[in-house]
Amino acid sequence: MELLKISLILPILCIFSFADGGSIGVNYGRIANNLPSAVKVVELMKYQGINRVKVYDTDRAVLKALSGSGIKVVVNLPNELLSNTARRPSFANAWVLRNVVAYHPSTTIEAIAIGNEVFVDTHNTTRYLIAAMKNIHQALVKYNLHDTIKVSSPVALSALQNSYPSSVGSFRSDLIEPVFKPMLEFLRQTGSSLMVNVYPFFAYESNADVISLDYALFRQNPGMVDAGNGLRYFSLFDAQIDAVFAAMSALKYDDVKITVTETGWPSKGDSNEVGASMENAAAYNGNLVRRVLTGGGTPLRPHEDLTVYLFALFNENKKFGPTSERNFGLFYPNEKKVYNIPFTAEGLKSYRDDHSPDHSPATGGEQRVSTGSSNGQTWCVASGQAGKDKLQAGLDYACGEGGADCHPIQPGSTCFDPNSLEAHASYAFNSYYQKKGRVIGTCYFGGAGYIVSQQPKYGKCEFPTGY
Repeated sequence: MELLKISLILPILCIFSFADGGSIGVNYGRIANNLPSAVKVVELMKYQGINRVKVYDTDRAVLKALSGSGIKVVVNLPNELLSNTARRPSFANAWVLRNVVAYHPSTTIEAIAIGNEVFVDTHNTTRYLIAAMKNIHQALVKYNLHDTIKVSSPVALSALQNSYPSSVGSFRSDLIEPVFKPMLEFLRQTGSSLMVNVYPFFAYESNADVISLDYALFRQNPGMVDAGNGLRYFSLFDAQIDAVFAAMSALKYDDVKITVTETGWPSKGDSNEVGASMENAAAYNGNLVRRVLTGGGTPLRPHEDLTVYLFALFNENKKFGPTSERNFGLFYPNEKKVYNIPFTAEGLKSYRDDHSPDHSPATGGEQRVSTGSSNGQTWCVASGQAGKDKLQAGLDYACGEGGADCHPIQPGSTCFDPNSLEAHASYAFNSYYQKKGRVIGTCYFGGAGYIVSQQPKYGKCEFPTGY
């Protein structure tokens, strides 16, 4: 998991149609010393109606326990094996024989995840990814499994260079030629989907003052129109996904699908982890299940149902990091639910998120997330179309409570000219945005701000690039 950058979804439906919905799975992590046996875990999943699972290795006990269960499985080739897999086709063949052929089809392996969030791996394994994917695929061809078992690699949203608004989503420029173009071509040729890890929680946690909780939790909200594509978004989740779709479209790969391989919300966190609570976790995951199983894609691809894997099956007590990292589980190690949500269409019939709408005063009930480039400089400027009232309110906030450096726009100073509300608001908005480290949501200002990638300049006035 990684700090994520953006987005939005479809309104919560009151009338359900379960005929052609998407699919819900779970991530079965095991960084803990108190979990039930694999046999008991498989029994738990079957009892709960969970028919898809993703694991982070190819543990023999787990794959044997899944044998004959009918549960579809995504296995993982860890990052540390990418180098050998890429360099030696014989290693890839042996790995597939030992970890896939030995169990399939009794254990219904449907996909192999090659690495996990490789682009942020500190061991610099990105250069091995494409060759490793191809060698594993060729091994599947050798054993005649390539039609039933797909190969992909989960990416974090930090792989995006631009992510707001969704319509301008693009991949990091340094990854396009060496990684994304060959990867997407491989996925197209093999009929596989791009695996993406999506965590609205991290965006909300960092920017709770500007992101409505309703927007993050799939609750009713007025939505926001993406000026680039004219689509209205109602949740952070869908906008994040559509930013990836837009990035794929920019490279002419509109036909490649997405599988959400991780998403979730923690039921507990440290005091500074805003939004980490049992109520919010139940709302996010419960409403997400409803959103997926009732069918339909994103605003950009409305007819493509989603397959989504919740993170994670259990609270894992040996995970490093803040308290939230150990509390993403749907179940305690004693197999009791952390909170009560359904996993099936039948269970949805009696499910209800009773919490009343909670519109953030900072956003006035609107949801918009702004983010800069993950690999380049950006600036925040004011939109003249926002209207005088919004521009003035944003300017007052930035120069007052927001702590922006507004001295340069005072009479006689360098940036006083042009003496217009839009120009002064732009300078103040950008000062606030840069002081906040250009993080998600800090170029919102009630919908009056937006991000640009070229440095604004008015006469002698140059906008700062950071503090």
